[in-house]
Amino acid sequence: MILLPDELRTRLRAEARCNAEQPGHDPRSESRASLRPIAKFFNPLSPATWLVTELAQDGDTLFGLADPGFGCPELGYFSLREIEGIRLPYGLRIERDCAFVSMHPLSVWADMARRAGSILQAQTLLARSLMARPTDELPPP
Repeated sequence: MILLPDELRTRLRAEARCNAEQPGHDPRSESRASLRPIAKFFNPLSPATWLVTELAQDGDTLFGLADPGFGCPELGYFSLREIEGIRLPYGLRIERDCAFVSMHPLSVWADMARRAGSILQAQTLLARSLMARPTDELPPP
């Protein structure tokens, strides 16, 4: 599987350009957390998960929420090449969740993942909150 097909690469680059054009843009700020994740990568043999909102001009640097599976999800930058280079047992590799669509901004994911200890647990809690609320309300912080 191609981890980042052209259509997805184009969307992620567009988000990065749009964000960079914002007045007072600070690449280290958490203001980017208002974006919704566009892609989700995961390790099929562990809880390691990445939610991606942007792809830098270099074509390698991603921005989003990274969870290596040790209970400490963090917003930040990570390398597409490094993720693509991970080799797992049985010939497996990191995969992209082709069905992933986020109803929540990255800030909600980050908050929930930090409190829950993982992106996977946050995904379960956020899905439950959507099912329990017929409106577009977000769960309380």
